Amino acid sequence: MAEQGGVSVRVAGEADLDVAAELFRGYLEFYEVRVEDPARPREFLAERIAKDESLVLLGEVAGLGTVGFAQVYRTFSSLSLRPIWVLGDLYVAPSGRRTGAGRTLLREVLERAREAGVAGVQLETGFANEVAQGLYESEGFVREGYYIYFRELG
Repeated sequence: MAEQGGVSVRVAGEADLDVAAELFRGYLEFYEVRVEDPARPREFLAERIAKDESLVLLGEVAGLGTVGFAQVYRTFSSLSLRPIWVLGDLYVAPSGRRTGAGRTLLREVLERAREAGVAGVQLETGFANEVAQGLYESEGFVREGYYIYFRELG
């Protein structure tokens, strides 16, 4: 378990699924994603963790409990011919904001990525999410000049 500035970070396991799913639902609500089945966020995380398809980190603040999570997907970059990580999700519940939990989770992702020897960490966030953009830029992330395209398949 890593600790920085009163925030401790641990890897989520099966025993953490309920608290991780609660934070994941908050993340989905923040991005106005409607989830018809309330059990689906927990099922999604359980499957990712069980299959080792993602790394889920939880951030805890003394006196507040587990207030944030980050989820990383491991993939590859054809352009760098090396593995990269995609920070798919980073969320801190309102009760944990301004505690350093988001920054600590982000730094832990970056440290683990360095240790794993990946080429870099990629992420995306909403255009209007200026708080997150400020955090990412203050930690060395650079906005790239690529367009992101997505095709919904139903």
